[in-house]
Amino acid sequence: MLTRDIASSIVKETALKLKRNINIMNSQGVILASCDQSRIDDLHEGALEVLKNGETLKIYEGERAKWRGAQPGVNLPIMFQSKIVGVLGITGNPDDLTDLGEIVKMTTELMIKQEYIYSQLEWKLRTKEMIIEELLKAAPDFNNIERGLNLLNSTLIPPFITLVIQMSNRTVPNQTLISSLENIIGKEHGILGFINVNRILIALSNITSKELLRIADQIERTFHNLNVNYRIGISTQFEQLEKFSQSYLDCDLALTISNPQDVMVYYSDIESKALIFQLNKEVAERFSKRVLHETLIKYKETLECFFNNDFNIQQTSEELFIHRNTLLYRLNKIVEDTGYNPRNFKDAVTLQLAIWGSEKLNSDNVESNLLVSEY
Repeated sequence: MLTRDIASSIVKETALKLKRNINIMNSQGVILASCDQSRIDDLHEGALEVLKNGETLKIYEGERAKWRGAQPGVNLPIMFQSKIVGVLGITGNPDDLTDLGEIVKMTTELMIKQEYIYSQLEWKLRTKEMIIEELLKAAPDFNNIERGLNLLNSTLIPPFITLVIQMSNRTVPNQTLISSLENIIGKEHGILGFINVNRILIALSNITSKELLRIADQIERTFHNLNVNYRIGISTQFEQLEKFSQSYLDCDLALTISNPQDVMVYYSDIESKALIFQLNKEVAERFSKRVLHETLIKYKETLECFFNNDFNIQQTSEELFIHRNTLLYRLNKIVEDTGYNPRNFKDAVTLQLAIWGSEKLNSDNVESNLLVSEY
Protein backbone atom coordinates (compact mmCIF):
# COMPACT_ATOMS: atom_id res chain seq x y z
CA MET A 1 0.00 0.00 0.00
CA LEU A 2 2.97 2.30 0.63
CA THR A 3 4.11 3.04 -2.92
CA ARG A 4 6.97 5.22 -4.11
CA ASP A 5 4.47 7.82 -5.38
CA ILE A 6 2.72 8.04 -2.00
CA ALA A 7 6.07 8.21 -0.18
CA SER A 8 7.28 11.02 -2.46
CA SER A 9 4.04 12.93 -1.90
CA ILE A 10 4.39 12.58 1.90
CA VAL A 11 8.00 13.78 1.84
CA LYS A 12 7.15 16.72 -0.40
CA GLU A 13 4.18 17.83 1.70
CA THR A 14 5.80 17.50 5.14
CA ALA A 15 9.41 18.51 4.45
CA LEU A 16 8.42 21.90 3.05
CA LYS A 17 6.37 22.72 6.13
CA LEU A 18 8.79 21.34 8.73
CA LYS A 19 12.03 22.45 7.07
CA ARG A 20 13.53 19.09 8.04
CA ASN A 21 14.80 16.10 6.14
CA ILE A 22 12.16 13.37 5.87
CA ASN A 23 12.73 9.75 4.81
CA ILE A 24 10.10 7.13 4.03
CA MET A 25 11.19 3.49 4.07
CA ASN A 26 9.21 0.50 2.81
CA SER A 27 8.56 -2.81 4.59
CA GLN A 28 12.04 -4.05 3.56
CA GLY A 29 13.78 -1.01 5.04
CA VAL A 30 14.63 0.50 1.65
CA ILE A 31 14.34 4.29 1.36
CA LEU A 32 11.50 5.06 -1.08
CA ALA A 33 11.59 8.85 -0.80
CA SER A 34 13.87 11.40 0.84
CA CYS A 35 14.71 15.08 0.72
CA ASP A 36 18.24 13.82 0.02
CA GLN A 37 17.83 12.23 -3.42
CA SER A 38 21.19 10.43 -3.12
CA ARG A 39 19.77 8.23 -0.33
CA ILE A 40 16.82 6.83 -2.35
CA ASP A 41 16.98 3.02 -2.71
CA ASP A 42 19.60 2.76 0.08
CA LEU A 43 19.03 0.29 2.88
CA HIS A 44 18.22 1.94 6.23
CA GLU A 45 19.20 -0.42 9.07
CA GLY A 46 17.41 1.73 11.63
CA ALA A 47 14.21 1.13 9.69
CA LEU A 48 14.87 -2.63 9.79
CA GLU A 49 15.03 -2.42 13.58
CA VAL A 50 11.70 -0.59 13.72
CA LEU A 51 10.13 -3.14 11.37
CA LYS A 52 11.44 -5.95 13.58
CA ASN A 53 10.32 -4.56 16.96
CA GLY A 54 7.41 -2.36 15.96
CA GLU A 55 8.66 0.45 18.21
CA THR A 56 9.99 3.97 17.67
CA LEU A 57 13.81 4.08 17.38
CA LYS A 58 15.87 7.12 18.38
CA ILE A 59 19.35 7.41 16.91
CA TYR A 60 21.77 9.85 18.50
CA GLU A 61 24.87 11.36 16.93
CA GLY A 62 27.19 8.91 18.65
CA GLU A 63 25.16 5.90 17.44
CA ARG A 64 25.33 6.53 13.69
CA ALA A 65 27.88 3.78 13.14
CA LYS A 66 25.57 1.24 14.74
CA TRP A 67 22.91 1.67 12.06
CA ARG A 68 24.21 1.58 8.51
CA GLY A 69 22.49 4.10 6.24
CA ALA A 70 21.06 6.02 9.20
CA GLN A 71 21.46 9.58 10.45
CA PRO A 72 20.66 11.09 13.86
CA GLY A 73 16.91 11.39 14.29
CA VAL A 74 13.76 9.52 15.10
CA ASN A 75 12.25 6.58 13.20
CA LEU A 76 8.61 5.61 13.69
CA PRO A 77 6.54 2.69 12.40
CA ILE A 78 3.89 3.56 9.80
CA MET A 79 0.74 1.59 10.57
CA PHE A 80 -2.10 0.65 8.24
CA GLN A 81 -4.89 -1.75 9.15
CA SER A 82 -2.94 -2.82 12.27
CA LYS A 83 0.16 -3.75 10.28
CA ILE A 84 3.51 -2.01 9.82
CA VAL A 85 3.75 -0.98 6.16
CA GLY A 86 6.83 1.21 6.41
CA VAL A 87 8.96 3.53 8.53
CA LEU A 88 9.03 7.30 8.84
CA GLY A 89 12.39 8.91 9.53
CA ILE A 90 13.00 12.53 10.56
CA THR A 91 16.57 13.82 10.76
CA GLY A 92 17.65 15.86 13.80
CA ASN A 93 18.07 15.65 17.56
CA PRO A 94 15.79 12.79 18.66
CA ASP A 95 14.87 14.54 21.92
CA ASP A 96 13.46 17.49 19.94
CA LEU A 97 11.46 15.33 17.55
CA THR A 98 9.28 13.11 19.76
CA ASP A 99 6.06 15.12 19.57
CA LEU A 100 6.69 16.29 16.03
CA GLY A 101 7.36 12.75 14.91
CA GLU A 102 3.99 11.55 16.22
CA ILE A 103 2.20 14.33 14.36
CA VAL A 104 3.98 13.55 11.09
CA LYS A 105 3.35 9.82 11.64
CA MET A 106 -0.38 10.46 12.10
CA THR A 107 -0.47 12.65 8.98
CA THR A 108 1.39 10.00 6.98
CA GLU A 109 -0.97 7.23 8.06
CA LEU A 110 -3.97 9.42 7.19
CA MET A 111 -2.59 10.10 3.70
CA ILE A 112 -2.07 6.36 3.15
CA LYS A 113 -5.62 5.64 4.31
CA GLN A 114 -7.04 8.29 1.96
CA GLU A 115 -5.04 6.89 -0.95
CA TYR A 116 -6.30 3.39 -0.15
CA ILE A 117 -9.93 4.54 -0.06
CA TYR A 118 -9.48 6.35 -3.36
CA SER A 119 -7.86 3.31 -4.99
CA GLN A 120 -10.70 1.09 -3.77
CA LEU A 121 -13.27 3.48 -5.23
CA GLU A 122 -11.39 3.58 -8.52
CA TRP A 123 -11.07 -0.20 -8.64
CA LYS A 124 -14.78 -0.72 -8.01
CA LEU A 125 -15.69 1.95 -10.55
CA ARG A 126 -13.53 0.32 -13.24
CA THR A 127 -15.04 -3.10 -12.48
CA LYS A 128 -18.59 -1.77 -12.79
CA GLU A 129 -17.75 -0.06 -16.06
CA MET A 130 -16.28 -3.32 -17.36
CA ILE A 131 -19.50 -5.16 -16.51
CA ILE A 132 -21.61 -2.48 -18.18
CA GLU A 133 -19.40 -2.52 -21.27
CA GLU A 134 -19.88 -6.29 -21.48
CA LEU A 135 -23.65 -6.04 -20.98
CA LEU A 136 -23.93 -3.60 -23.88
CA LYS A 137 -22.30 -5.99 -26.35
CA ALA A 138 -24.56 -7.75 -28.84
CA ALA A 139 -23.06 -11.05 -27.64
CA PRO A 140 -21.93 -10.48 -24.03
CA ASP A 141 -19.48 -12.81 -22.29
CA PHE A 142 -21.51 -13.93 -19.27
CA ASN A 143 -18.43 -15.47 -17.62
CA ASN A 144 -16.76 -12.03 -17.54
CA ILE A 145 -19.94 -10.50 -16.16
CA GLU A 146 -20.17 -13.15 -13.46
CA ARG A 147 -16.52 -12.70 -12.46
CA GLY A 148 -16.97 -8.95 -12.18
CA LEU A 149 -20.13 -9.30 -10.10
CA ASN A 150 -18.37 -11.78 -7.79
CA LEU A 151 -15.51 -9.31 -7.24
CA LEU A 152 -18.08 -6.70 -6.25
CA ASN A 153 -20.01 -9.22 -4.16
CA SER A 154 -23.07 -8.26 -6.18
CA THR A 155 -25.76 -9.92 -8.29
CA LEU A 156 -28.12 -8.96 -11.11
CA ILE A 157 -31.59 -10.42 -10.62
CA PRO A 158 -34.54 -9.96 -13.02
CA PRO A 159 -36.66 -8.06 -13.75
CA PHE A 160 -34.30 -5.47 -15.23
CA ILE A 161 -34.71 -1.87 -16.35
CA THR A 162 -32.09 0.34 -17.99
CA LEU A 163 -31.72 4.06 -17.32
CA VAL A 164 -29.52 6.28 -19.49
CA ILE A 165 -28.66 9.70 -18.06
CA GLN A 166 -27.46 12.23 -20.63
CA MET A 167 -25.83 15.33 -19.12
CA SER A 168 -24.52 18.65 -20.41
CA ASN A 169 -22.74 21.70 -18.99
CA ARG A 170 -21.76 20.01 -15.74
CA THR A 171 -18.98 20.85 -13.31
CA VAL A 172 -19.74 18.15 -10.74
CA PRO A 173 -16.94 15.51 -10.42
CA ASN A 174 -17.65 11.98 -11.66
CA GLN A 175 -17.24 10.43 -8.21
CA THR A 176 -19.76 12.83 -6.68
CA LEU A 177 -22.35 11.84 -9.29
CA ILE A 178 -21.64 8.12 -8.94
CA SER A 179 -21.77 8.22 -5.12
CA SER A 180 -25.04 10.18 -5.16
CA LEU A 181 -26.65 7.74 -7.60
CA GLU A 182 -25.42 4.65 -5.71
CA ASN A 183 -26.91 6.03 -2.50
CA ILE A 184 -30.24 6.42 -4.29
CA ILE A 185 -30.26 3.01 -5.97
CA GLY A 186 -28.74 0.85 -3.25
CA LYS A 187 -26.34 -2.05 -3.80
CA GLU A 188 -29.18 -4.57 -4.08
CA HIS A 189 -30.76 -2.81 -7.06
CA GLY A 190 -28.03 -2.91 -9.69
CA ILE A 191 -24.86 -1.21 -10.89
CA LEU A 192 -24.00 1.96 -12.76
CA GLY A 193 -21.11 3.66 -14.50
CA PHE A 194 -20.03 6.17 -17.11
CA ILE A 195 -20.13 5.01 -20.72
CA ASN A 196 -18.79 8.33 -22.01
CA VAL A 197 -17.87 11.68 -20.50
CA ASN A 198 -21.47 12.91 -20.19
CA ARG A 199 -23.51 9.71 -20.15
CA ILE A 200 -24.22 7.32 -17.27
CA LEU A 201 -25.91 3.94 -17.63
CA ILE A 202 -27.79 2.44 -14.69
CA ALA A 203 -28.56 -1.28 -14.88
CA LEU A 204 -31.44 -1.70 -12.43
CA SER A 205 -31.98 -5.16 -10.99
CA ASN A 206 -34.86 -6.78 -9.08
CA ILE A 207 -36.88 -3.58 -9.36
CA THR A 208 -40.61 -2.90 -8.97
CA SER A 209 -42.60 -0.13 -10.62
CA LYS A 210 -42.98 1.61 -7.26
CA GLU A 211 -39.23 1.48 -6.62
CA LEU A 212 -38.54 2.81 -10.12
CA LEU A 213 -40.74 5.84 -9.47
CA ARG A 214 -38.92 6.46 -6.18
CA ILE A 215 -35.52 6.21 -7.85
CA ALA A 216 -36.52 8.48 -10.74
CA ASP A 217 -37.92 11.07 -8.32
CA GLN A 218 -34.78 11.05 -6.15
CA ILE A 219 -32.48 11.34 -9.18
CA GLU A 220 -34.48 14.33 -10.37
CA ARG A 221 -34.19 16.09 -7.00
CA THR A 222 -30.50 15.22 -6.57
CA PHE A 223 -29.44 16.43 -10.02
CA HIS A 224 -31.48 19.60 -9.55
CA ASN A 225 -29.63 20.28 -6.28
CA LEU A 226 -26.29 19.59 -7.98
CA ASN A 227 -27.26 22.00 -10.77
CA VAL A 228 -26.69 19.39 -13.50
CA ASN A 229 -28.48 19.71 -16.84
CA TYR A 230 -29.69 16.25 -17.75
CA ARG A 231 -32.30 14.03 -19.42
CA ILE A 232 -33.09 10.40 -18.64
CA GLY A 233 -34.20 7.63 -21.01
CA ILE A 234 -35.95 4.71 -19.29
CA SER A 235 -36.39 1.32 -20.95
CA THR A 236 -39.24 -1.12 -20.65
CA GLN A 237 -38.87 -4.02 -18.21
CA PHE A 238 -37.09 -7.18 -19.39
CA GLU A 239 -36.00 -10.54 -17.98
CA GLN A 240 -32.79 -11.63 -19.75
CA LEU A 241 -29.29 -10.17 -19.32
CA GLU A 242 -28.70 -10.37 -23.07
CA LYS A 243 -31.50 -7.79 -23.57
CA PHE A 244 -29.45 -5.00 -21.95
CA SER A 245 -27.94 -4.07 -25.32
CA GLN A 246 -31.36 -3.54 -26.91
CA SER A 247 -32.66 -1.73 -23.84
CA TYR A 248 -29.78 0.74 -24.13
CA LEU A 249 -30.62 1.35 -27.80
CA ASP A 250 -34.24 1.92 -26.78
CA CYS A 251 -33.20 4.52 -24.20
CA ASP A 252 -30.93 6.23 -26.69
CA LEU A 253 -33.71 6.37 -29.30
CA ALA A 254 -36.17 7.67 -26.69
CA LEU A 255 -33.84 10.56 -25.89
CA THR A 256 -33.30 11.24 -29.60
CA ILE A 257 -36.89 11.38 -30.85
CA SER A 258 -38.71 12.76 -27.81
CA ASN A 259 -39.36 16.41 -26.95
CA PRO A 260 -36.02 17.90 -25.80
CA GLN A 261 -37.91 19.63 -22.99
CA ASP A 262 -38.96 16.29 -21.48
CA VAL A 263 -36.54 15.39 -18.69
CA MET A 264 -37.81 11.86 -18.04
CA VAL A 265 -38.57 9.86 -21.19
CA TYR A 266 -40.08 6.40 -20.85
CA TYR A 267 -39.60 4.25 -23.95
CA SER A 268 -43.10 2.86 -23.46
CA ASP A 269 -44.50 6.38 -23.95
CA ILE A 270 -42.86 6.86 -27.35
CA GLU A 271 -42.82 3.23 -28.51
CA SER A 272 -45.28 3.81 -31.37
CA LYS A 273 -43.12 6.63 -32.71
CA ALA A 274 -40.00 4.51 -32.14
CA LEU A 275 -41.43 1.80 -34.41
CA ILE A 276 -41.50 4.28 -37.29
CA PHE A 277 -37.91 5.35 -36.62
CA GLN A 278 -36.83 1.71 -36.82
CA LEU A 279 -38.49 1.15 -40.20
CA ASN A 280 -36.52 0.66 -43.37
CA LYS A 281 -35.82 4.12 -44.83
CA GLU A 282 -37.41 3.31 -48.18
CA VAL A 283 -40.63 2.09 -46.54
CA ALA A 284 -40.90 5.19 -44.37
CA GLU A 285 -40.17 7.48 -47.30
CA ARG A 286 -42.74 5.84 -49.59
CA PHE A 287 -45.48 6.03 -46.94
CA SER A 288 -44.72 9.60 -45.83
CA LYS A 289 -44.50 11.00 -49.34
CA ARG A 290 -47.80 9.37 -50.29
CA VAL A 291 -49.68 10.80 -47.29
CA LEU A 292 -47.96 14.12 -46.67
CA HIS A 293 -49.41 17.14 -48.41
CA GLU A 294 -48.38 20.78 -48.43
CA THR A 295 -51.29 21.54 -46.09
CA LEU A 296 -50.19 18.82 -43.64
CA ILE A 297 -46.65 20.17 -43.57
CA LYS A 298 -48.02 23.67 -42.94
CA TYR A 299 -50.25 22.52 -40.06
CA LYS A 300 -47.91 19.85 -38.63
CA GLU A 301 -47.62 21.61 -35.26
CA THR A 302 -51.41 22.01 -35.09
CA LEU A 303 -51.97 18.33 -35.77
CA GLU A 304 -49.44 17.11 -33.20
CA CYS A 305 -50.89 19.41 -30.55
CA PHE A 306 -54.40 18.15 -31.44
CA PHE A 307 -53.32 14.53 -31.11
CA ASN A 308 -51.39 15.16 -27.87
CA ASN A 309 -54.54 16.70 -26.38
CA ASP A 310 -56.63 13.64 -27.28
CA PHE A 311 -58.65 15.43 -29.99
CA ASN A 312 -59.87 18.06 -27.52
CA ILE A 313 -60.66 21.28 -29.44
CA GLN A 314 -60.67 23.58 -26.41
CA GLN A 315 -57.40 22.33 -24.89
CA THR A 316 -55.63 22.41 -28.28
CA SER A 317 -56.71 25.97 -29.12
CA GLU A 318 -55.63 27.16 -25.67
CA GLU A 319 -52.22 25.50 -25.97
CA LEU A 320 -51.69 26.99 -29.44
CA PHE A 321 -53.03 30.40 -28.33
CA ILE A 322 -55.54 30.51 -31.20
CA HIS A 323 -59.31 30.84 -31.37
CA ARG A 324 -61.23 27.57 -31.56
CA ASN A 325 -62.71 28.66 -34.89
CA THR A 326 -59.17 29.06 -36.26
CA LEU A 327 -58.41 25.51 -35.16
CA LEU A 328 -61.62 24.20 -36.76
CA TYR A 329 -60.71 25.98 -39.99
CA ARG A 330 -57.31 24.30 -40.06
CA LEU A 331 -58.73 20.83 -39.37
CA ASN A 332 -61.37 21.29 -42.09
CA LYS A 333 -58.69 22.55 -44.49
CA ILE A 334 -56.72 19.35 -43.92
CA VAL A 335 -59.80 17.25 -44.73
CA GLU A 336 -60.51 19.32 -47.83
CA ASP A 337 -56.96 19.18 -49.23
CA THR A 338 -55.90 15.66 -48.23
CA GLY A 339 -59.03 13.60 -47.70
CA TYR A 340 -57.81 12.60 -44.22
CA ASN A 341 -59.96 13.67 -41.27
CA PRO A 342 -57.86 14.29 -38.12
CA ARG A 343 -60.96 13.76 -35.97
CA ASN A 344 -61.33 10.22 -37.30
CA PHE A 345 -59.19 7.73 -35.36
CA LYS A 346 -58.05 5.71 -38.37
CA ASP A 347 -57.18 8.81 -40.39
CA ALA A 348 -55.49 10.36 -37.34
CA VAL A 349 -53.23 7.30 -36.99
CA THR A 350 -52.28 7.57 -40.67
CA LEU A 351 -51.49 11.27 -40.33
CA GLN A 352 -49.44 10.78 -37.16
CA LEU A 353 -47.42 7.96 -38.70
CA ALA A 354 -46.72 10.08 -41.78
CA ILE A 355 -45.50 12.97 -39.62
CA TRP A 356 -43.21 10.67 -37.64
CA GLY A 357 -41.99 9.14 -40.89
CA SER A 358 -41.00 12.58 -42.21
CA GLU A 359 -39.14 13.27 -38.95
CA LYS A 360 -37.24 10.00 -39.39
CA LEU A 361 -36.27 10.96 -42.93
CA ASN A 362 -35.07 14.37 -41.79
CA SER A 363 -33.09 12.73 -38.99
CA ASP A 364 -31.51 10.26 -41.44
CA ASN A 365 -30.56 13.10 -43.78
CA VAL A 366 -28.91 15.04 -40.96
CA GLU A 367 -26.88 11.97 -39.96
CA SER A 368 -25.85 11.38 -43.59
CA ASN A 369 -24.69 14.98 -43.95
CA LEU A 370 -22.68 14.71 -40.72
CA LEU A 371 -20.97 11.56 -41.97
CA VAL A 372 -20.14 13.19 -45.30
CA SER A 373 -18.69 16.26 -43.55
CA GLU A 374 -16.34 14.02 -41.53
CA TYR A 375 -14.57 12.76 -44.66
